[in-house]
Formats: sequence, C-alpha cells, structure tokens
Amino acid sequence: FQKLFQTKQNNIFVPFFTLGDPNRKASMEIIKAAIEAGADAIELGFPFSDPIADGPTNQRSMERALASGMNFAICVEMVAEIRDCFPDLPIGLLLYYNLLFRAGEAGYKKLAQAGVDGIVSADLPFEEAYAHQALLDKYGIGSVQMVAPNTALPRAKMLFDRSSAFTYVLSGFGTTGVKKTVHPQTLSRVKALREATAKPMVVGFGISKPEHARMVWDAGSEGVIVGSYFTSLIEDNLNNLDKAKEAIVDFVKEVKKTKGVSV
Repeated sequence: FQKLFQTKQNNIFVPFFTLGDPNRKASMEIIKAAIEAGADAIELGFPFSDPIADGPTNQRSMERALASGMNFAICVEMVAEIRDCFPDLPIGLLLYYNLLFRAGEAGYKKLAQAGVDGIVSADLPFEEAYAHQALLDKYGIGSVQMVAPNTALPRAKMLFDRSSAFTYVLSGFGTTGVKKTVHPQTLSRVKALREATAKPMVVGFGISKPEHARMVWDAGSEGVIVGSYFTSLIEDNLNNLDKAKEAIVDFVKEVKKTKGVSV
C-alpha cells in the first residue's frame, strides 16, 4: 500500500468483496473481473458469523459465504490465488479479530505467505491490539486503523500515525450499507483530517456512486472503498451472476472515467 500511495497520490479506487459470496467459484470470477476493470487495490472480507461493523447487506453476504462452505483456510487459498494472478496489486483484508485470535500466530504467517498487504480489524480497539500489532509487524503486514466521525482530532492523528498501510475513515455513523448521498459533514470531516495530517486515508461505508468517489477525492482523501453496493448487485442477481459481474465492471470503469483515467 505504501508504494501505491507514493505513486498515486489521489483518486485511488478500492472495491470490497466478501470472499466466497455466493460461492468460491463465482466470488473469484467477480473479484478478478473488478480488478481487471481497473481497481487500484482490493479489500476482501473473511466471512464471520457476527460481523458487528457490517450492515444487513454485508451480513447476508457473509451468511451466504459461510453457507457455501467458506472458512479461514479457503479464504487464505483465495487470497493466494488473487496474489498469483495480480502480483503487484495491494490486497487489504477486513478481518474480524475473533478469526485471527482463533488462528493464532500461524494464521498471521499464512496470511503473509498468501500476499496480504494490510489488515483492518473493525472490532479490535487500538488499546487492546498490542499482540495483534506485534504479529502484523513480525510478518510484514500493514496495520489499518479506523477513524470514526466522532473520533477526537488528537486521537485521529494518533491513529493515522499508527497506521502503516493507510487509515480507514468512516463516512458516517453506524454500519456498512449503501447510502444515496455523501453528507456534507463527511466532506468537511475529510477536509479537516487532511489539514491535520498528510498520511494517506481511504474513505468507506456508504460510497455507492462514481460521483460519490469524486466528491470524497476532491475533499482530500486519496482513496475510496465501495463494498455494500457491489454486494447488493450480487444479492439482487443470484440467479444471473453474469449480470452482477457486468454491472460491477461497468461501475469500476465509470469510476475510472470519473477520475480521468481512460480504459
């Protein structure tokens, strides 16, 4: 991720997908198509039974993935396959800490060997993350801290400083989910954070249109993450996943046009 932010100072687009939604084969095809359409990086979610930071859409995606037989080991296999296909692509994970805790140090080692560049654990407070951070450092995996809308500026600056991949800035309160607009307070928050730090940030939770991405980029964020919207396309087209894949590819290409990159 550090190389990405050094070479692309802004307008970074990061799609999010739950690994294995709705099954391993279809999930891999959709993820690869989104990357080939022009994604700058990828964020992947390991399905978990209690995803407290996710709204109903992503919760259902994790339920589908778990029902299809996904587990930690298969997720690692998928990450390794994506790394083999896209050697230079930054790969980040949204990984609930319970999964890492159960996997132990061997889990961190497997993730590093699979090619993971950064991890955010939405359910792990910074003050409780010392063992987690030590293992990330040991295996060369970047740390991604999260900054909420009500995180006080001094603490936000500290979290930025402690992020070794990038800092995940939440666009609003609550959980993940599609939102129709980008609230002016979100843009003001991004501008304030940009004035407070030069370290890279990526904004997520609710970004669902190419123009949303442009607004967030223009406010000062290097990157945006789109996830729930893509998940909703998969959910709405479970009987015609080619249609979902086509819509996702079209969205990625439209974002590339929005950022002024020809495809």
